[in-house]
Amino acid sequence: MKSLAIVCFVALFAFVSARPELYTDRYDNVDLDEILSNRRLLIPYVKCILDQGKCSPDGKELKSHIKEALEENCGKCTDTQKKGTRRVIGHFINNESDYWNQLKAKYDPKNQYSVKYEQELRTIKAA
Repeated sequence: MKSLAIVCFVALFAFVSARPELYTDRYDNVDLDEILSNRRLLIPYVKCILDQGKCSPDGKELKSHIKEALEENCGKCTDTQKKGTRRVIGHFINNESDYWNQLKAKYDPKNQYSVKYEQELRTIKAA
Protein backbone atom coordinates (compact mmCIF):
# COMPACT_ATOMS: atom_id res chain seq x y z
CA MET A 1 0.00 0.00 0.00
CA LYS A 2 2.88 2.31 0.81
CA SER A 3 4.44 1.74 -2.60
CA LEU A 4 1.11 2.55 -4.32
CA ALA A 5 1.00 5.88 -2.49
CA ILE A 6 4.57 6.64 -3.56
CA VAL A 7 3.79 5.78 -7.19
CA CYS A 8 0.69 8.01 -7.11
CA PHE A 9 2.70 10.85 -5.59
CA VAL A 10 5.44 10.52 -8.23
CA ALA A 11 2.85 10.40 -11.03
CA LEU A 12 1.11 13.50 -9.66
CA PHE A 13 4.42 15.33 -9.35
CA ALA A 14 5.34 14.41 -12.95
CA PHE A 15 1.97 15.63 -14.20
CA VAL A 16 2.21 18.95 -12.37
CA SER A 17 5.82 19.43 -13.49
CA ALA A 18 4.94 18.77 -17.13
CA ARG A 19 2.25 21.47 -17.23
CA PRO A 20 3.61 24.78 -18.44
CA GLU A 21 3.58 27.59 -15.94
CA LEU A 22 1.02 30.16 -17.05
CA TYR A 23 1.66 33.87 -17.32
CA THR A 24 0.25 35.96 -14.51
CA ASP A 25 -3.48 36.60 -14.74
CA ARG A 26 -3.10 39.85 -12.82
CA TYR A 27 -4.03 41.92 -15.90
CA ASP A 28 -6.70 39.63 -17.37
CA ASN A 29 -9.44 42.08 -16.37
CA VAL A 30 -8.02 44.99 -18.38
CA ASP A 31 -10.75 46.49 -20.57
CA LEU A 32 -9.36 45.84 -24.06
CA ASP A 33 -12.32 47.54 -25.76
CA GLU A 34 -11.56 50.76 -23.94
CA ILE A 35 -7.87 50.62 -24.86
CA LEU A 36 -8.39 49.64 -28.50
CA SER A 37 -11.01 52.33 -29.04
CA ASN A 38 -8.93 55.11 -27.48
CA ARG A 39 -5.64 55.98 -29.18
CA ARG A 40 -4.59 58.01 -26.13
CA LEU A 41 -4.58 54.74 -24.18
CA LEU A 42 -3.40 52.46 -26.99
CA ILE A 43 -0.36 54.33 -28.29
CA PRO A 44 1.60 54.26 -24.98
CA TYR A 45 1.34 50.46 -24.96
CA VAL A 46 2.56 50.30 -28.55
CA LYS A 47 5.43 52.69 -27.85
CA CYS A 48 6.38 50.61 -24.81
CA ILE A 49 6.57 47.30 -26.64
CA LEU A 50 8.43 48.92 -29.54
CA ASP A 51 11.00 50.40 -27.11
CA GLN A 52 9.95 53.91 -28.14
CA GLY A 53 8.47 55.06 -24.85
CA LYS A 54 8.00 54.42 -21.16
CA CYS A 55 6.23 51.29 -19.94
CA SER A 56 3.52 50.96 -17.34
CA PRO A 57 3.73 47.88 -15.10
CA ASP A 58 1.25 46.00 -17.28
CA GLY A 59 3.09 47.17 -20.39
CA LYS A 60 6.34 45.77 -18.98
CA GLU A 61 4.65 42.46 -18.24
CA LEU A 62 3.23 42.29 -21.76
CA LYS A 63 6.53 43.22 -23.35
CA SER A 64 8.43 40.60 -21.37
CA HIS A 65 6.34 37.77 -22.84
CA ILE A 66 5.52 38.85 -26.41
CA LYS A 67 8.29 36.99 -28.21
CA GLU A 68 7.83 33.76 -26.27
CA ALA A 69 4.04 33.87 -26.57
CA LEU A 70 4.32 34.40 -30.31
CA GLU A 71 6.81 31.59 -30.78
CA GLU A 72 4.94 29.16 -28.50
CA ASN A 73 1.45 29.97 -29.85
CA CYS A 74 0.52 31.48 -26.49
CA GLY A 75 1.15 28.17 -24.76
CA LYS A 76 1.51 29.80 -21.33
CA CYS A 77 -1.42 32.18 -21.81
CA THR A 78 -4.62 31.90 -19.83
CA ASP A 79 -7.79 31.45 -21.90
CA THR A 80 -8.57 35.14 -21.36
CA GLN A 81 -5.12 36.09 -22.64
CA LYS A 82 -5.51 33.89 -25.73
CA LYS A 83 -8.81 35.52 -26.63
CA GLY A 84 -7.45 38.99 -25.87
CA THR A 85 -4.32 38.38 -27.93
CA ARG A 86 -6.41 37.48 -30.97
CA ARG A 87 -8.58 40.59 -30.51
CA VAL A 88 -5.58 42.89 -30.18
CA ILE A 89 -3.69 41.35 -33.10
CA GLY A 90 -6.83 41.51 -35.23
CA HIS A 91 -7.23 45.17 -34.35
CA PHE A 92 -3.66 45.95 -35.38
CA ILE A 93 -3.91 43.99 -38.62
CA ASN A 94 -7.14 45.68 -39.63
CA ASN A 95 -6.84 49.16 -38.13
CA GLU A 96 -3.22 49.97 -37.29
CA SER A 97 -1.19 48.62 -40.22
CA ASP A 98 1.79 50.94 -39.60
CA TYR A 99 2.12 49.75 -36.01
CA TRP A 100 1.42 46.15 -37.05
CA ASN A 101 4.31 46.31 -39.51
CA GLN A 102 6.62 47.77 -36.85
CA LEU A 103 5.61 45.07 -34.38
CA LYS A 104 6.24 42.36 -36.97
CA ALA A 105 9.64 43.83 -37.82
CA LYS A 106 10.63 43.76 -34.15
CA TYR A 107 9.14 40.48 -32.96
CA ASP A 108 8.81 38.42 -36.16
CA PRO A 109 11.26 39.73 -38.77
CA LYS A 110 11.13 36.46 -40.74
CA ASN A 111 7.31 36.38 -40.79
CA GLN A 112 7.30 32.91 -39.25
CA TYR A 113 4.35 33.51 -36.94
CA SER A 114 2.52 36.65 -38.06
CA VAL A 115 1.40 35.24 -41.42
CA LYS A 116 -0.91 32.80 -39.62
CA TYR A 117 -2.56 35.63 -37.70
CA GLU A 118 -2.93 37.74 -40.81
CA GLN A 119 -4.65 34.92 -42.68
CA GLU A 120 -7.00 34.17 -39.78
CA LEU A 121 -7.76 37.67 -38.52
CA ARG A 122 -7.76 39.98 -41.54
CA THR A 123 -11.27 41.20 -42.27
CA ILE A 124 -12.38 41.86 -45.79
CA LYS A 125 -13.27 45.50 -46.18
CA ALA A 126 -16.11 46.36 -48.52
CA ALA A 127 -15.13 48.49 -51.49
